[in-house]
Amino acid sequence: MAKGEYNRSAELETFVKVVEQGSFSAAARHLNLTPSSISKTITRLEQRLGARLFNRSTRSLELTSEGCTFYERGVRIIADLNEAEQLVCLQKSPTGRIRVNCNIPFGKKYILPLLPKFLEKYPDVTLDIELTDQVVNLLEERTDIAIRSGKLQDSSLISRMLGTSRMVVVASPEYLKHYGEPKCIEDYTNHNLLSFTFLRSVREWPFHIENKELTVSPNGNIKVSDGDSLRDLVLSGTGIGRLAYFQVKDDIESGKLKILMDSFTNRYTESIYAVYVGQGGILPLRIRAFVDFLVEQIDVV
Repeated sequence: MAKGEYNRSAELETFVKVVEQGSFSAAARHLNLTPSSISKTITRLEQRLGARLFNRSTRSLELTSEGCTFYERGVRIIADLNEAEQLVCLQKSPTGRIRVNCNIPFGKKYILPLLPKFLEKYPDVTLDIELTDQVVNLLEERTDIAIRSGKLQDSSLISRMLGTSRMVVVASPEYLKHYGEPKCIEDYTNHNLLSFTFLRSVREWPFHIENKELTVSPNGNIKVSDGDSLRDLVLSGTGIGRLAYFQVKDDIESGKLKILMDSFTNRYTESIYAVYVGQGGILPLRIRAFVDFLVEQIDVV
């Protein structure tokens, strides 16, 4: 290799292995190299990037914030390279079982209708679909892919965005006729605000009024475990709810539900992701195929 050139893939693999093994010496044993060569590679990489990747001491080796970012992206790149080599060398088609966990409204609206098309394309794949609004631990529940909304809490998971949906506060015309329509944030104290039994990334309802964000706590007389049940209650005139627009779009267009204080809530959205475990190893073809298919096919309203 000529002077000034460098092997980026080798540097990246060395860096990732140091992070996963926890030390230069452990990474050296795993890669059958010397600790000094590992140290030189990391130093060269840091100099080239112009950023420190590790905070070093005699007893510990900790990632910097730049190192964390580089690691998270690095493991994805390595997985992509490994899979590309597999595809070229083996020309394998995705096979096996995929366990998918998804919240009920999004699963019914977007995931279930796509399954026949996916299985037609990949007939050797078997799908286990669990629809629940409870957030599961992927490793504990042996789940391959989870569909999650809002801010992601688990940074150890790899995520692919599927789309973004507005969050809307809605009520039925029957409810509004009986109890009146809230025109300002103070009016909500006189209404039955329905909510969920599980914790959400946004627990209170935000409203942007006069360049300020004000919130309302939904302390109604009913809490439910899933979005479909909340929608049913709102449709029945039981109270007011806050739901994703894609879930109630048809109800709004047909006049069964009305968006409340729309101009004060239209900036608030929730992103929807497919998340999966993929760091430190090759991502199975079946999982990559399913996630790629969802990204390609889903168009969230």
